[in-house]
Amino acid sequence: MADLKHIYFQTLRIRKIEEAIAAKYSEQKMRCPTHLSIGQELVPVAVSHFLTHADKAYSSHRAHAHYLAKGGDLVKLIAELYGKVSGCTAGRGGSMHLSDLECGFIASTAIVGNSIPLATGNALHQQLTRAEGLTVSYFGDGATEEGAFYESLNFAALKSLPIVYVCENNQYSVYSPLSVRQPTGRSISKLSNEIGLKSFSVDGNNPTQALQTSQAAINYVRHHGKPVLIEYFTYRHREHCGPHFDDDLNYREQEEVQTWLDNDPLNNLEKALDKDPEFKAFQKLAISDINQEIEQAFTAAESASFGSIEDNERFIYD
Repeated sequence: MADLKHIYFQTLRIRKIEEAIAAKYSEQKMRCPTHLSIGQELVPVAVSHFLTHADKAYSSHRAHAHYLAKGGDLVKLIAELYGKVSGCTAGRGGSMHLSDLECGFIASTAIVGNSIPLATGNALHQQLTRAEGLTVSYFGDGATEEGAFYESLNFAALKSLPIVYVCENNQYSVYSPLSVRQPTGRSISKLSNEIGLKSFSVDGNNPTQALQTSQAAINYVRHHGKPVLIEYFTYRHREHCGPHFDDDLNYREQEEVQTWLDNDPLNNLEKALDKDPEFKAFQKLAISDINQEIEQAFTAAESASFGSIEDNERFIYD
């Protein structure tokens, strides 16, 4: 089993990075829409803990946590949000179009469900070339309402592709709950199982459950060369798009919000580590190190170049 202090550090790091992004967003220096994963950080940390550099990851519009958990460079991420040439896509992609081949994070895309067929194609490539590693596709519950979800899973099951489909079921698509989008009683994991994939369903905010399930699913793909789907139940604390809280809009019941705040992954990790006599000292040092790293990343982004005007004509296809 994973070292929980390491898992805590990675989860805390992502939380603090995104809180810093939220705090600075009003400065108008990050001129791209941004979708934060605050409240959902444990899922990519648990998944990435069992990945290797050879494994490739694809993500959706809510990609920061997936990128960072896969080993993405924080300096490159912040520079990308600032539109600077030192960003992971040279300032061209912004928050929703991250790509960093050095860490195996191939692409994120703003089109709902688009990470699913792209990742499926990469898994086919890995199979045909007998390449080392597997593919991970991150997406939300809303993406399971797209045709690409069914077509991709059917193809992956038919061809026995080495892919892990990670559904972060945070209960909402923008302001719409599952109850107005999917029939009562539908289970995404059971639906996946009927399509032909081995499927798992787990509390994505529970450290032990999330880690055990991630390990079991990834090991299954490595040993059997067949696809799996993991449905992680989780919850975003902030608005769908942007740095703020939006509970004043009343599309989520306050009791529901509080229930998930009580089930916050960081709180759960702290409870699990509370009896560790070394944890408090570890936590204090971790916070200091993370804050210093964040400050340095924003300083680097502020001083980086926007690039030249001539570069605007590059990478444009007619």
